[in-house]
Amino acid sequence: MALSLRQFIRQWVLPFVDPRPIAALALLPQFVCDLKHFRRSAQGQSVHWRDTFPCLLDRVTKTPFDPHYFYQGAWLARRLSARKPSLHVDVGSSVAMVSVLSATVPIAFLDYRPLPVHLPGLQCIGGTATQLPFASGVVPSLSCLHVIEHIGLGRYGDPLDPQGSRRAAAELVRVLQPGGWLFLSAPVGRERVCFNAHRVFGVDTVRGLFQGLELKSFSLVDDAGQFHEEVSPDAADPLDYGCGCFEFVKTRE
Repeated sequence: MALSLRQFIRQWVLPFVDPRPIAALALLPQFVCDLKHFRRSAQGQSVHWRDTFPCLLDRVTKTPFDPHYFYQGAWLARRLSARKPSLHVDVGSSVAMVSVLSATVPIAFLDYRPLPVHLPGLQCIGGTATQLPFASGVVPSLSCLHVIEHIGLGRYGDPLDPQGSRRAAAELVRVLQPGGWLFLSAPVGRERVCFNAHRVFGVDTVRGLFQGLELKSFSLVDDAGQFHEEVSPDAADPLDYGCGCFEFVKTRE
């Protein structure tokens, strides 16, 4: 109960109060000392106050990263590298990830908020996951990473729809070619709706959303941020907020 209360308070305080500027103030004296020291030791380098740019929160002993996004991108990249599809369609995943993937695999990237970039190997399309602009059964390779849990909650300006995740899942199944592959990730663990941030699914719920697809492998980022390659889906049962990576294939019709 105490943990749930702390989590609730954190979820309601952080959107309105950012603790980072407060923490940065405590580090300002060190910044001033470092600036003075650098000025004294600089040889012919101009260091004016008007050009200073305090970066006060980057002195950490380990590089920070988001385990869900780090591992799911690595997971997808390795599978696309092995399969080498002639075209891969991604629906709404990390733009940093698709920019890198497009160097080795032609990518068509669809997002509700169109990505205004021009890059060889990357085609950007505006659209919604609940009405994909593709004919049925034509996409041979498809991904949707950490996206489906948001659909219908209005977080990104999309219409409110309690069935948004279900409708999006049906569209992913519809456009996937028989024998084609879907790479999907979503939060897994204690099932709930964290309005309006995201949903958390049970693994069986995710599998139920993708009727007509066969689960070929399941990988997992656990609550501690550790990645587990190709494990039993049951490994997600005790989690609160993990990341399940589902590798589906569409059974041939």
